[in-house]
Amino acid sequence: MRSSFYSLFFAVLFLSSPVFAQESLINALEPFRPFLGKTFRGELAESTPEKPVIDISRWERALNGKAVRNLHSLNNGEYGGETVIFFDKSKSSLVYYYFTTAGFYTHGTMKFEGDTVLSHEFVEGNENGITEVKSMAIIREDGSLHNKSMYLKNGEWIEGHEATYVEAPDAHVIFK
Repeated sequence: MRSSFYSLFFAVLFLSSPVFAQESLINALEPFRPFLGKTFRGELAESTPEKPVIDISRWERALNGKAVRNLHSLNNGEYGGETVIFFDKSKSSLVYYYFTTAGFYTHGTMKFEGDTVLSHEFVEGNENGITEVKSMAIIREDGSLHNKSMYLKNGEWIEGHEATYVEAPDAHVIFK
């Protein structure tokens, strides 16, 4: 009887320890695990030597493993945002909200198809006439992430941003 108590006590102690808690992640979010705790750097396709556009992106486990959080900033804080991704049981889908330093926000759904992440979001309050965004991100074998998007702007789909993100441990997301 006493050994059962101690076994249970140590099991509870182990399962509630910070190390175990940091590792847990709901199954729907497991595809994000390779990115968690890492920072990435991407140079957007429209970047030029005279006017570089560099995006720094940091991935984190959030809400006791029930969500994933992504913070990013362009050009040392000129623009940035925070995304929270979670599994919505009622929709049986990954859902996310993205809040920006420009004062608008988006909400959408995403799904994994093999090594590709497809997302579709609706934009609230964008002053440039963008009302929807569709994105495709390909997770490459080398651990990089190639992202390409399209915007619905003033009723017409146009090319959005494109970048390949590579791990950059010394980079930092900056908000002003």
